[in-house]
Order: sequence, then C-alpha cells, then structure tokens
Amino acid sequence: MEHRPQEAGISTSPPQGLRSGADWIACADADTQRSFLDELNEGELRALPFLFEFWALPHQLPPEGDWRTWLILGGRGAGKSRAGSEWVRSQVEGAGPRDAGKCRRIALVAETFDQARDVMIFGESGIMACSPPDRRPVWKASERKLIWPNGAEAQAFSASEPEALRGPQFDGAWLDELAKWKKAQGTWDMLQFALRLGEDPRVCVTTTPRNVGVLKQLMASPSTVVTQAPTEANRANLAEGFLEEVRARYAGTWLGRQELDGVMLADTEGALWTEAMIVGAQVDVVPALDRIVVAVDPPVTGHAGSDECGIVVAGVVTKGPPQTWRAYVLEDASVSAASPAQWAEAAIAAMERHGADKIVAEVNQGGDLVEAVIRQVDPLAPVKKVRAARGKSARAEPVAALYEQGRVFHVRGLGALEDQLSQMTMRGWEGRGSPDRLDALVWALHELMIAAQPKWNPTVRSI
Repeated sequence: MEHRPQEAGISTSPPQGLRSGADWIACADADTQRSFLDELNEGELRALPFLFEFWALPHQLPPEGDWRTWLILGGRGAGKSRAGSEWVRSQVEGAGPRDAGKCRRIALVAETFDQARDVMIFGESGIMACSPPDRRPVWKASERKLIWPNGAEAQAFSASEPEALRGPQFDGAWLDELAKWKKAQGTWDMLQFALRLGEDPRVCVTTTPRNVGVLKQLMASPSTVVTQAPTEANRANLAEGFLEEVRARYAGTWLGRQELDGVMLADTEGALWTEAMIVGAQVDVVPALDRIVVAVDPPVTGHAGSDECGIVVAGVVTKGPPQTWRAYVLEDASVSAASPAQWAEAAIAAMERHGADKIVAEVNQGGDLVEAVIRQVDPLAPVKKVRAARGKSARAEPVAALYEQGRVFHVRGLGALEDQLSQMTMRGWEGRGSPDRLDALVWALHELMIAAQPKWNPTVRSI
C-alpha cells in the first residue's frame, strides 16, 4: 500500500499561525485530538508517521518559486539531515516513466563516503529511516547506490574525490555539510557539470555555516534560496539536557552563534581579528594567574542614549621570558546606560570577584573625574589612569598581534566582546556605536603584556 497524503485523506497544511499539523494537534484539546485520531482508518494511521508535511518545521519544507539550489543553514541538531532526506524522497517517489518533473538519478555527496552512507543513507534521520516500508530503497553496497522500487537511483560520493563526479549525470543532488569539505570548490564545480538530466535539475544543500568561499558564493547566487534555523528550533527532538549543556558552554560565543544559531559569520575585510583567531583563542580551563587587572573605558555621559561602559577583566601568566607570557580574558563586565556611579560600582565589583590588582581606566574623556568617580565607590581602590594618544586601530594592532602569536586566550561566553573584535580593521572601527568593550580589552592587555615587559616603555601615552 502506498502512503500518499492525498490518498490517505489527511490534511498536512497547518492552520494559520502554527508551525505544522503536528503542532496544531498537540495544542488542541483532548476531544479534538481524540476525534482526529478516531477519524483515521488503518491505512491513514500507518501513513501518518511518513507524511513529512504534517511533522515538518518551517525551515524543513522546500521553498516555493523558481530556484536552482535550496541552502539549509542550521545549528547542530536543527533537523537539516531530516530535511535533506525528505527532499530526496519527494523527488524520487513516484518517479515512474510518466511522472514528469520527478528525479530518477540523485547524487548524494558528503565529505567522505562513510559519512554519506552512515548519515545521509543509514543515519537516524537518513533516507532509509524516513522511507515507508513499501517505498524503501534497496542499498547496493558494491555500486554505492540506493535503488527505489520505481527504478529511481541515488549514488553516494565523497567530496574528497571530486573527479568521481566527472562521468555520471544526474537530475538532482543532496549535499551534506558542504561548508566543512576540504575540496568544496572542486566538488561543487564537478557536480554542476553532472546536473544535466531532466527538465529542472535542483540541489539541496544542508550545512552548518562556516566562512568559506564556496558557501559565500552560493549564498550570493540569485538562483539560491536560503532557509535558516537554530538548534533550538528542533528542541523537541533532541536529548534532554543537550540544549542546556551546549547553551551554558557556548551561548554568546562566536562558535555558539555558528554551531548553535546557524549564523554565517563572515570576516570583515581587513579585520585585525579573524574568525580563526577568535575561535582558536577560546579555552575551558584557566591556569593560576600572576596578575589580574580590570580595564575601564567609560562613556562621556551616563543616560539611556550613552555609549556602553567597557569593563574587561584579564590576567596573565608571567613565568619565563616575556615572549612566553600568556594572557587570559576572564570576563566582559561591560554595562549599558549606566550612570558614573553605576559603572564605577560594576568595575569595583569585577575587581573584587577576580581579586584584581588594579583598575586601569582611560581618562581621555573625563580626566581626573574618572578617578574621582571610582574613589567615591571605593576610596582605596588602586587606579591607573591611561590616556590614548593614537587612534583606535593603531592602539589595537599590537594587541591583535598577540592573538596572531597565540598568546591571548578567552573564556567562553564573550560573544558581545568578540563581535566588536571582528569589526575592527586596519582602517578603523566598522561597527555601530563605539567599541567600548574592545577599547577596554586593549587597555587590559596592553597593561599586562606590553607595558609590563622590560623592553617596553611603560608610559601609555604612546598608544
């Protein structure tokens, strides 16, 4: 028995404002739920688990319109593989000789053949698991092919061997985790020449976003449509505690926004801090530190429209010669719309939390008033006043160089600060507002890593 939505008599379109038919029935009262199930005959009940339109989240359904590539960007566990498997099903089921527009030959491409087999074909959300018994394809391992009862075929390929796509031809393709392929551009190019069957060859790409050239080109193409979803969107199908754990570890970080939120994070042209530098600096363990400081970049005013007050805590390990010193950014304690008394209290509290040696405060805007405000909160707080004599990018360059050398590390959870780092270029600041968090970080690391070294002049007027 074939399980078609039309034949089963089940409406798979959700009511206005809800995400899916499953959402609708889950939100209905008990009587409505019972009535819905009682009205289904045996065949319809057997078909229901395989009617993807009934269960799908919005980002898992193919977009309408004229497109060549459907790009699904999502966080880990967002349901991308299920969407890819179901798209393949929709393309090949019913692909008999008289079914115009259906695919008969599909390419399945993953980074390796093993991943294509274990994730795309036999994975928990793979094609075999999603297929109803009467439409389930047969796996021919010797040919690396799936063959459906109607004669449609899907062949598995490894993106590490792009030349393998030179001979075959297809009328559709599903590509999984394109952004992490080492030979992504070459594989993509070979596939384009192979998509030469049928009336309208299309490609479904499922991937966690990464800042790689082939993905950026694909997103910029007018024939590409993009759907996007965070891990959170699929929480009902994820292990209990998984989201809580990964959010606690990675929420607000560059890696978290990429791997959980499914956000494409591109390096700003000429950025002093790149994605690789920022992600590579993140650590889970901080060693015993020899010095800790709190750096403050205060706003000019203290009202709702004021800039943030940048407050960054950092420490350093100074054992060994200066070139072996390592700095650790411990906290971004910056505050918004704070009065002078409020940001001073936040700075003092950060110093107490971390046992910092001193507060390093920029006084370009407030002069001696900055120190006076801190003294009002704690008369004994050790304060070092610093004054900038050069532009922001010039001050930031030597600190960015420390990151390039692998000498600065971040605890996780500094997303807002890392965002500002990624928008500082050789030309200057290219973000919105003022980079107060970045400025505070620069002051802290200058104090710990540059001014403190014997070969450097500790007078900070030069930065």
